[in-house]
Amino acid sequence: MNRTEICKDNFKKLFKGNALNGEGNDPELMEILQKFIFGQVFTVGKLNIKTRELITCVVLASLQQLPQLKSHVHAALNVQVTPIEIREAIYQCAPIIGFPKTLNAIASMNEAFTENNISLPLEKQSIIEEETRFEEGQKIQIPLYGNHMKELMSALPDGMGEEVAKFLIEVYFGDFYTRKGLDLAIRELLSYCVLVSLGAEDQLTSHYFANLKQGNNKELIVAAIIQTLPYIGFPLAINALKIIRDLPEKWQ
Repeated sequence: MNRTEICKDNFKKLFKGNALNGEGNDPELMEILQKFIFGQVFTVGKLNIKTRELITCVVLASLQQLPQLKSHVHAALNVQVTPIEIREAIYQCAPIIGFPKTLNAIASMNEAFTENNISLPLEKQSIIEEETRFEEGQKIQIPLYGNHMKELMSALPDGMGEEVAKFLIEVYFGDFYTRKGLDLAIRELLSYCVLVSLGAEDQLTSHYFANLKQGNNKELIVAAIIQTLPYIGFPLAINALKIIRDLPEKWQ
């Protein structure tokens, strides 16, 4: 199929409607957008359509593009992404983009859920206790990242750096990474895409190697970056691809 046919096929699966219909006040821009995203970007790499939609949702949440996020929550449901998977993907954004933006994204997500007659709140996915947050978080952090954050924060005064490093373990890895609903590999991939969308270049190296440790190979990571491209623009995506191009084989 050519890109027009591929676009129409993917659009039908995702949105239950017809692409390239010439409607609206700016049909030319929509034609460029739809053919590029659904007819070209969706063909690059070996990402399945469910993973593509999860990536799209976390990127839109990060950028606070809430009307588009709501539309893609509907699309994700249409291609059998479960409500739990969508919610966990959005929750995963919180320690990176902050809680206010995550709450905005959750509100849009829940509107889409309600319109699909999905009962709220969804089933609880937390499996840790208050007393085990640090220990369980460390079990995930150390194999993936080592003690780099503790070392980085060590020079800050009055032990505040140690507190920040502790917060990271307890919240990022303890409160979020231990949750059910998504495995660690997809959590790492989604976190990486959020960092790409924010232009957080300093964090991309460590998260790239953490992805490799979780079994996400270089080809998959590159395809994920390309999936973010229509939403974040060429400069941010190309910068992320350049970082991968220039990385050493191993990271200490």
